[in-house]
Amino acid sequence: MEHRSPPLIRFIFSFVATAVAITGCGQPAEPVSQKTAEAIEQTEQMPDLITLRRRFASGEISSEQIVNTYLQRIEMLDRNGPTLRSIIAVNPDAIEQARESDERRQANTELGPLDGVPVLIKDNIETQDPIPTTAGSSALLTNFSQQDSPIVANLRAGGAVILGKTNLSQWANFRSTQSVSGWSSIGGQVKNPHILDRSPCGSSSGSGAAIAAGLATLALGTETNGSIICPAHVNGVVGFKPTVGLLPTAGIVPISASQDTAGPMTKTVADAAAMMDVLTNSNHFSEAKSLQLRELRVGVLRFAQGDNEHINTLFNQSLAALEEAGVTFVDITDFQLSDPDYWQNALEVLEIEFGDSLDRFLKARGERLPISSLASLIEFNLSNRDTELALFGQEHFLSSAERPEAGSPEHKAALGAIQAASRQQGIDRLLLDANVEFLVAPSGPLSPAIDLINGDVWPTWVGAGYMAAIAGYPHLTIPMGTVRSLPIGFSIIGTARNDAQVLAAGLAMERVLGRTATPAFLPSASSHPEIRRAIQGG
Repeated sequence: MEHRSPPLIRFIFSFVATAVAITGCGQPAEPVSQKTAEAIEQTEQMPDLITLRRRFASGEISSEQIVNTYLQRIEMLDRNGPTLRSIIAVNPDAIEQARESDERRQANTELGPLDGVPVLIKDNIETQDPIPTTAGSSALLTNFSQQDSPIVANLRAGGAVILGKTNLSQWANFRSTQSVSGWSSIGGQVKNPHILDRSPCGSSSGSGAAIAAGLATLALGTETNGSIICPAHVNGVVGFKPTVGLLPTAGIVPISASQDTAGPMTKTVADAAAMMDVLTNSNHFSEAKSLQLRELRVGVLRFAQGDNEHINTLFNQSLAALEEAGVTFVDITDFQLSDPDYWQNALEVLEIEFGDSLDRFLKARGERLPISSLASLIEFNLSNRDTELALFGQEHFLSSAERPEAGSPEHKAALGAIQAASRQQGIDRLLLDANVEFLVAPSGPLSPAIDLINGDVWPTWVGAGYMAAIAGYPHLTIPMGTVRSLPIGFSIIGTARNDAQVLAAGLAMERVLGRTATPAFLPSASSHPEIRRAIQGG
């Protein structure tokens, strides 16, 4: 859902860190240790997929060695030092999986381009590893799956090392109207590694923060409405939300049958494309026709860019650089949603589909869980309010329980209205009227401070990710720079099943923009030099 502990599994790689923890949401207690400072310094050098594969091939590094490196970084940066809390649990079988990959490499029997590559999985996606899939809730602490979700099965068949599970906004940020992005009762509060007291967004908060901080090579997130794009945008990484239905959702804790999807969160667009190949068990993305910038005609969603001068300066600079490289841009200044009750209908659809799909998901796993339905989950939360309801309530749960059934006339009417407004009268109409292949906009606003009292308090939203989410169309965000150390993403949106071409366009644009943001791990916004000078005065 858009922006809006019991003991963890013991690490199998023991690393004694001398770092002094940064407490709260980023207020420094004491200076970090030299080893933690070195780990932060090394973040920029952590490899993308292409670099890692080259090092594998040359024998410069083994899968076991890179897994050990990431486990050290998780101990120093995620559990100590800045305490990012981006990872709920590491996989106790990760080292063994890495060793098996190294043996295949030595025997020249690699399984594919991800063989031996460490991948983090969002903790609402089931794996057969000896760690539960919890969606961040203690109600699912006994959810040890006996089989992989289909997308994880494809990663494993390709030789990927399942490094661990990432923290998330609990229940994928669909529990409360006043939720805190990145918080779960199991994992605590995820921090943004760029400025530690700023929101990591959600719900794939941990996946975005972990990739930005160099804690894995690749990560898998999920999205219903902004949950891949927003955390990728505010953490300064690449995020790709595929066309809904392209990737199977079996084994994923559900919200919405019409909007749910998984997708890659990576350092580069090429990494996302390679991951999509493996997730779809195809070569469709790596073999897609490359796009020349001079051949691209792209619509600029001026109506969705907002009025923040810092964002618009970066956005216009990015457009100018791409235009100089040959892209033809067409400004789109006016747009009106065709459904006057769009937001009301959108919420109705999510709440109806959530109640229906979660009941089925929990019932199928009832033998191993203390709950078997949304109704029993509501009661579980009330009985464990000190843990589960510590920061906010469960308004969406309560409302979902009162909604009509999926497939009811009310559901069909609301779904038809919002899909038509987002598809035929939305993205498809915008593409057709401007005679363009893709649409671009800023991916969202600048990340606000984490607010554990009021819940998420975001600036006026910018971008059109909501339309791609509800349409179920592909959406890619790539970094386009920072504002006072906070990243801003550049969105590329296409029509249904145009996923490979959206990624190809992103790959071509990324070469021009090239503005990957390395986290500064600043304790707070007031630590930024410009801001510090201003608040000190004189």
